[in-house]
Amino acid sequence: MFGTIKGGGNMKKILFIDACIRGENSRTKTLAESFLADYGQEVDRLNLMEEGLHYFSGEFFWQRERLLEEKNLNHPRFRYAHQFAKADKIVIAAPFWDLSFPAILKVYLENISVDSITFAVNEKGIFGLCKAEKMLFITTRGGSYENDEMEMGVRTLKAMAKFFGIKKFIAYGVDGMDEGKVPVEELLNKAKRELKELAKNF
Repeated sequence: MFGTIKGGGNMKKILFIDACIRGENSRTKTLAESFLADYGQEVDRLNLMEEGLHYFSGEFFWQRERLLEEKNLNHPRFRYAHQFAKADKIVIAAPFWDLSFPAILKVYLENISVDSITFAVNEKGIFGLCKAEKMLFITTRGGSYENDEMEMGVRTLKAMAKFFGIKKFIAYGVDGMDEGKVPVEELLNKAKRELKELAKNF
């Protein structure tokens, strides 16, 4: 659900998209919360598990088609796209599932990909309309997949950021969480320190 944590001053607004299925037991969410606390500015929170998102099928799909044909972009179903397009910075947290991320995040991406809100098309091609300067993707993986061709989560979100016109994409992932080579707490603590440094210039 929509929620806000406020900071002071003329601070830029972060949209935090939470796709951490395990909730408070999620290692990815632990790292994202640590980053946001260190960032210390205003945060709009969107917990995808609480939003009742629908994938495109049947009447839900055809309603979308009619609204776009009518150019009715103020319909409530496009609220996620408007929120995404207006954010100054975006943080997405999602675990590494089935070589990418949980399906709920893909459903969200489909819902925010709206012509004339997050992107547009003209005779020169497709271009993004989103305001965000940066998008950060935080993830954790049980195995070791960084820079592996089988890792599709980072590549998908990097491509989507470009599609939406977001100038800078940053991916932060922690590998080997379930391999047992390094204690999980040690991996998390190291990641929190690195994310704290990242927060200083985000």
